Amino acid sequence: MKKIMTIFGAILFASFILTSCGGSSIESDATVIPAKPEMVKVEGGTFTMGSDTEKPAHSVSLSNFSIGKYEVTVGQYKAFCTATSRKMPDALEWGWNDNHPMVNVNYNDCVAYCNWLGEKYGGDWRLPAEAEWEYAARGGNKSGGYTYSGSDELEKVAWFEDNAGDQTQSVGRKKPNELGLYDMSGNVWEWCKDYWDGGAYTAEAQTNPKGASSGTYRVLRGGSWYCTSARCRVAGLYCSDPTDRASSYGFRVVLSQ
Repeated sequence: MKKIMTIFGAILFASFILTSCGGSSIESDATVIPAKPEMVKVEGGTFTMGSDTEKPAHSVSLSNFSIGKYEVTVGQYKAFCTATSRKMPDALEWGWNDNHPMVNVNYNDCVAYCNWLGEKYGGDWRLPAEAEWEYAARGGNKSGGYTYSGSDELEKVAWFEDNAGDQTQSVGRKKPNELGLYDMSGNVWEWCKDYWDGGAYTAEAQTNPKGASSGTYRVLRGGSWYCTSARCRVAGLYCSDPTDRASSYGFRVVLSQ
């Protein structure tokens, strides 16, 4: 009996050492996401927006803003629905996991959530402008010039078609970018407030651009769990009708400074 207890004690000690020494991987599902979105301040600056594909690449200058460290989670959106007696969207085949990014939300759902944050906490909560989103994804004024948000190796920073297992994954499990932002490449497409306009990119320098004043579609950025690597580039973009919901459409929030 004494020998059995000694072995059991050794197992417990080894478990303690593994945990205290950082043995739990970044792939762990134990990230605790607060009810209020955790924000990261982004110092304003000037960057080159666009690429050889999304062209013309052009100079954009932005003021300071704060952006969500994570994509808005299922748990956070549930709190909003409970507080406002709003019906949750239909669950996906993998069900609702509180630490996964909220999906199956359209543009208008996201705006309603932002408005609720403003009522609850004060301040100007909103969706990011497309230029703000790209600047933050590139790492702001700390940018390393990567193809994806935080790395040239997509596997390190994103859930996409090769590793996501055909569904969303809990936020914050991959490597963050230079600003400490997670999942800006992959996991879910993120709604932006800009209307999509095929002619919005011009060679002229812009300051705090707001995009087209009207249109049919809204911009989404970042790629998702089912996307190829090309879709997950920091410059890559997509658009959709603002009433559309999909298993790959989610969002993160911005707080104006």
